[in-house]
Amino acid sequence: MKKYDWIVIGGGITGSALAYELAKKGLSVLLLEKDVRPQNATAYSYGGLAYWSGTTKLTRQLCQEGIAIHRQLSAELAADTQFRELDLVLTINAEDDPQEVAAGYAQFAITPRLLDVGEACKLEPLLNPKAIAGVLQLPHGHIHPEETNLAYQQAFLRLKQEIIIEQVIELLQEKETILGVKTRQNNYYAENTVVCAGGFSRSLLQKVGIKVKVYFTHAQLIRTPPSEIQLKTLVMPAKLQRLNLEATAVKSEMEELWEKQTQELITGVMEAGAIQFLDGSFCLGQISQIITDPEAEINPKISEETIRNGVGKILPALANLPGNWRNCLVAFAPNSLPLVGAINGFKGIHFFNGFTSTLIFAPPLARHFANWAAGEKDEVMIQITLNNC
Repeated sequence: MKKYDWIVIGGGITGSALAYELAKKGLSVLLLEKDVRPQNATAYSYGGLAYWSGTTKLTRQLCQEGIAIHRQLSAELAADTQFRELDLVLTINAEDDPQEVAAGYAQFAITPRLLDVGEACKLEPLLNPKAIAGVLQLPHGHIHPEETNLAYQQAFLRLKQEIIIEQVIELLQEKETILGVKTRQNNYYAENTVVCAGGFSRSLLQKVGIKVKVYFTHAQLIRTPPSEIQLKTLVMPAKLQRLNLEATAVKSEMEELWEKQTQELITGVMEAGAIQFLDGSFCLGQISQIITDPEAEINPKISEETIRNGVGKILPALANLPGNWRNCLVAFAPNSLPLVGAINGFKGIHFFNGFTSTLIFAPPLARHFANWAAGEKDEVMIQITLNNC
């Protein structure tokens, strides 16, 4: 019976980056993913790299490490992640006070530049001047998330490691020790198992009596084929309703409802954003809904109509682009730090999940985690694992 040093559950960007970094340390690693082509938060991400968004010494350090990694990642992985620098445009609603909205960004590592309507439309000509009072402009990075994920996996395979496409249905347990995982086809064993399964992580861990403070939204957006329309920037609203939604969802009085996996818990919010990838295709909008059942069904017709109406107010030229509605789970933790490290009270089981800005935080934290897993002292891991308590 083969026994690995590490089993990584989940082949999104968190699991793929972590598996690669563990393998670089000379550890034997098995990466398990349930789908040949995952339909997860990585696949339907905008690909933005918010390296300006650190608000503490630790998060600012991780942001700077993250953008430094992305700037050389194509060379390291020997594959094109489609990294580029571009402007982030945060739209201010016509009824809001631009100065007041701008003041809400004062705590970030890089503060935005406030542009009036004329300056905003010069920067991004597709904006509807009647729908905004101005915008906040920030430097931003961008990658193709699926191509980056694939690049990590290919580099991982070149390190003579294994990827198996099987769905993990439970953890193998002996008292408070996790011995490995069970899929529908096989059992796999390891000294250590790390859960990187996004929104499905909570229910997987619950089966063996492990409770973690990770939650999820049902995110919905539209993906389009390549278009001749050109969007110059990444557009998002300056006032993100999703953050308030998440804050409400993690209140102590909501915990019982998360345990029951019910239907809709909190009414969804719509964010009128858009990004165009280098091939000309778009991601449009995002609805975030709190439904504690990870398998809950969403009405695609109503959702798509809501997205198109919302995006159309800000970016009218994009409202009727042909495209396909998509949905996935997006995991989050109760504060701005993810849950990373060993799970208290158990042996052999770890967590790497709950990222707020996954694409900027996951690559550097994967390196720090791998240092720690290899027995090295890592100051970032010492700080961030305190978040698990």
